[in-house]
Amino acid sequence: MSARVFLLNLCACLWCCFTLVLRIHLAGHHHYAFMVWNLFLAAIPLGLSLGLSRISRLSLALPVLALWLLFFPNAPYVLTDLIHLNEHPANVPKWLDLLMLLSFALVSLWLGFQSLHIVQHWFARKFSHATAWCVSVGSLGLSGFGVYLGRFDRWNSWDLLHRPASLLTRIASYVLHPLAHSRTWGFTLGFGTLLILAYLFWLSSAAAAPVNRKIE
Repeated sequence: MSARVFLLNLCACLWCCFTLVLRIHLAGHHHYAFMVWNLFLAAIPLGLSLGLSRISRLSLALPVLALWLLFFPNAPYVLTDLIHLNEHPANVPKWLDLLMLLSFALVSLWLGFQSLHIVQHWFARKFSHATAWCVSVGSLGLSGFGVYLGRFDRWNSWDLLHRPASLLTRIASYVLHPLAHSRTWGFTLGFGTLLILAYLFWLSSAAAAPVNRKIE
């Protein structure tokens, strides 16, 4: 990661915190303090992907990749925090809540896309461009399912380590009985498609252009 990108990430995160502090000051309570934690969780995949970029041996990379895939849905998950938009007191303007929630959501997604791009580049170097694209699209699709588990079923990434049997049983019920869980798969397909389109748009943007040449 270049110093310019690091500085941009830092400024973006500080901006998110500024909007939150302003909101807390006006509201007089810490209702949205959890957004800082969500932003931190969204940054974990970026840290893992930066570590992965320095690993060449597949045996060492696999545990990092597993952790990355486990935490990656936390980045797009913050988009669903927009559901809290109507939860604001009278002394807080609604536009401020919208600004704050959008800031956290977009910055989290930006961090997630950076991490995915690094992982895609690693797979392109290690295997092939086709494999790298399959991993990227598959990760975004799985993230749609992961976001559903987090938003509606209230599972967390660490539950796979803390309560693996319960989580895997829940996932198995969705997989084995898809027709009985139309909302689950409808959300997964819709949100996953949205993420794929957003990632493709991000890759084609001027902000991503300097690094796109690595995986083309």
